[in-house]
Amino acid sequence: MSKRDRSVNVTDGALFKPLVVLSAPIVGSQVLNVGYNLADTYWVGRLGADAVAALSYAWVIVFLMVSVGGGLTVAGTILVSQNKGAGNLLESHHVAGQTLSFVTLVAAVFGVVGYLTTPWLLALVGATPGTDPHTYAVQYTRIVFLGVVFMFWFFIFDALSRGWGDTRTPLYLMAISVAINVVLDPFLILGFADNPVFAWVGLSGLEGTLHAATGFEGFGVIGAAVATVFSRATAAGVGLYLLFSGRVGLEPSLSDLWLDRGTVYKIVDIGGPTALEQSLRAVGIGALTAIIALAGDDAVAAYGIVNRLSSLMFLPALGLARGTETVVGQNLGADQIDRAKRAVLMSGAMVVSVFAVVIALAYPFAESIVGFFIAVDGGGAERSVVEIGAAYIAIAGPAYLFLGAFQIALGGFRGSGSTKLAMAFSIQELWLYRIPIAYVLLAWVGMGVTGVWYAVAASYVLSALTTCGWFLRGTWTEGVVERGPDVAPGD
Repeated sequence: MSKRDRSVNVTDGALFKPLVVLSAPIVGSQVLNVGYNLADTYWVGRLGADAVAALSYAWVIVFLMVSVGGGLTVAGTILVSQNKGAGNLLESHHVAGQTLSFVTLVAAVFGVVGYLTTPWLLALVGATPGTDPHTYAVQYTRIVFLGVVFMFWFFIFDALSRGWGDTRTPLYLMAISVAINVVLDPFLILGFADNPVFAWVGLSGLEGTLHAATGFEGFGVIGAAVATVFSRATAAGVGLYLLFSGRVGLEPSLSDLWLDRGTVYKIVDIGGPTALEQSLRAVGIGALTAIIALAGDDAVAAYGIVNRLSSLMFLPALGLARGTETVVGQNLGADQIDRAKRAVLMSGAMVVSVFAVVIALAYPFAESIVGFFIAVDGGGAERSVVEIGAAYIAIAGPAYLFLGAFQIALGGFRGSGSTKLAMAFSIQELWLYRIPIAYVLLAWVGMGVTGVWYAVAASYVLSALTTCGWFLRGTWTEGVVERGPDVAPGD
């Protein structure tokens, strides 16, 4: 193993510490990832409710794009982790190169098709053509599609490093990327005129000087997209350099980039269900947004804000689930089934405990939290947005305890290679529970957008009960690779 290899040994010795050491950087990366969305939402919120609604519509399409890339790269995580645990190190390097080439091709096609169909897709999720929210959303989404390859490259690097057991390097790159985005956002969105950043840093005079010299008043919603794409491209470029230099332990060669039919089949067979699962989730989020749009643009704007706030809960749970994937994958590759099961139970207990504390702290400040992301001047649409968003926190907040357990169980399934099983349970949460209940409560019962919030809570509880019940059966633990004879578990 290279001296520069930062991977964590999770196949022998105590389990709690390596699980935390492996998962904590992933959780940190996910929290930082929320930074992109929160920064965009905060600064776009200075432009008004229409701009926030546009971001809400755009995020549905962006989430679909992210879902495909993230789903396919899961195959890289699983194959790298199980091959490493089984001692097939050369195969891990090969899988890394194959994942990079195949997912890059998918990203290029996806970017072209997405750019051309953006107006139609946004209309499909409820944005009315000809309105400001639709116009802004088209501009934002098309810029993101132009940079989709860069975004996917970072997803690939993150997934492969995670499978190898190195979660710290992606965290460092994510921190740099988010910092760039946070710095660029206020200037690219608002320009120099009336930009509060200058006052914050004690340079109010510079604001007028720069505006007079350049006349730059910002790109509006487009500026948020440009900042995000540039910052992610920076992280992606550094990540690929580290990957091919061998600094993260994996060392794919140029020959590994030439697509091999058998390996591509494995990537599609394992990653395909997760990509389909995530895509159906993205389509489901689009359907849910269209349902919420029946209650008006204020409701959509509020949903956009609480969606980003819920990411502060969902993405850390997903981060811990991804750490669990690696621990389960390597231990099943090393034929340590009981240890893999124990990792899932331990992760579940951790995420539920943390969520209980966070929800208790956030509950009393629901309106203040939502109001931070939109400029409220008296009443009007902005005040309505705050009230609707605060109702979400009050109604759906406690159900996030069940969401945490649900995500960890899915991580255990994926780590074993049971991605079809994970897909089935993930789909049921959105399509069997959340969407039908939301439509009935909003459109038939007449509860308005509040009915959607109750549907979200019900879907988390019901899906957690069914998924965790299946996990306890223990029939998901068969790995997808053969153990190699050259390296013992833990080496």
